[in-house]
Amino acid sequence: MRGLLLLAGALAAPGFAQGVLPAPGRSAQGDVSVTIYNDNLALVQDVRRVDLPGGRSRQEFPDVSAQIRAETVTLSGDGFGIVEQNFDYDLLSPSALMQKAVGEEVTLVRTNPATGGEQRERARVLAVNNGVVLQIGNRIEVLRDDGLPVRVIFDKVPPNLRARPTLSVTVEASRGGSRPLTLSYLTPGLGWQADYVTLFDRAAGRIDVQGWITLTNNTGTTFDNAETLLVAGSVQQQGGNPYAGNRRYPPPPPPPPPDRVVRPGTESADRERLGDFYLYPLEARTTIANAQQKQVSFLDVSGAPGSAGYEYRNSWLGSSEEPQSAASVIRFSTSRDQGLGDALPAGTVRVYMKDARGAAQFIGESAIGHTPMGSDLSLKTGDAFDVKVQPTVEARERLGDSRWRTTMRYTLTNARPEAVTVDLKQGGLDAWWDDTRITAESQKSERLSSSEALWRVAVPANGTATVTATFDTRY
Repeated sequence: MRGLLLLAGALAAPGFAQGVLPAPGRSAQGDVSVTIYNDNLALVQDVRRVDLPGGRSRQEFPDVSAQIRAETVTLSGDGFGIVEQNFDYDLLSPSALMQKAVGEEVTLVRTNPATGGEQRERARVLAVNNGVVLQIGNRIEVLRDDGLPVRVIFDKVPPNLRARPTLSVTVEASRGGSRPLTLSYLTPGLGWQADYVTLFDRAAGRIDVQGWITLTNNTGTTFDNAETLLVAGSVQQQGGNPYAGNRRYPPPPPPPPPDRVVRPGTESADRERLGDFYLYPLEARTTIANAQQKQVSFLDVSGAPGSAGYEYRNSWLGSSEEPQSAASVIRFSTSRDQGLGDALPAGTVRVYMKDARGAAQFIGESAIGHTPMGSDLSLKTGDAFDVKVQPTVEARERLGDSRWRTTMRYTLTNARPEAVTVDLKQGGLDAWWDDTRITAESQKSERLSSSEALWRVAVPANGTATVTATFDTRY
């Protein structure tokens, strides 16, 4: 509705029951500290200097998060007590003004496109349902979006509409005077994750890793010059979905499942901890603008050991009609001596390699969970073009009421000009009973668990290799 969006005239300041609009372009925030957690949650602490009169008064705090969890608000300082607090989240906008004007009179200004002359009429707003219905004198008219120049003048701003998200607190002060007040609250809409850019030199067996913290702000509010602290870990939250009832900011998509940590680390990182969480403070204050993504570096490692490999997992004792690509993986450690030397917050690892011309090219990405220092990782970057595996059931026979014998053959092929080693895994060996046995095998396996066996198979350059195994299983 074009006419609805063209507002003119003075919006009368007395329409605000308490306070006035903050100065345009300036934030009412004070000294802001933001602690951001991984699970779409942040703690905001805002220290503002307020001139409190003695006795009871209502104090307004604009520029709080539009998604503030009002039940978590605390206001601390000297010489006062809190009587009542309210969060006004109905924000001033053209559509909100028209919705609040139902039953009230407004002024319509129509401009003649030919002459430029203006005609003014008083109109009563009857309804705003998929359009604006007006009563002008004795006729009923619909405010149409027909491109004709029409604007609406409102007599005042309704007292419950705010230019910015505003928290109002009624306090009882024992004495008047200026003092610092600390406003603290929890809010969804602020989140962070780690992103890793990895340059892999396959020939040298080395990786360079740049770690970035990616901040995302969808709170509806900018946090100016904030001291920012990031917490890596999942804090327990009660009370259901923090996005419930908030239609402006849908929840972010769930992160991809993390890839495999071969061996979790047992080394302590040289970082501050809060309980069971690691803390990642930003070195300098920063402004976290609304509807913005911001990246800050937190890890820079050159020349750490890294290697390429191949993995294939047959999920159960079955055949594949065609050869399947093995997974291309990159392996490295987060240990202090032979790795990245840090604990890695959950995020996405993106891997690049240099081509023959020396240009870095993207070869794949994987998600990781929170990874302790000293861990060994094997991350899939894609499906191998030249390395294939075909599992085949050679025989299956019944041994009794609940026992079966299955003979498997795995054929591995390698079209690369150099030999490769494939980690061949057979999964699905046990669902519940933990009594599957490998009674014969052409190469000694490693039992990773009751449900999974591993063979490390050397496949020659431009050649093939075969592994056979016989399994005694229940059902």
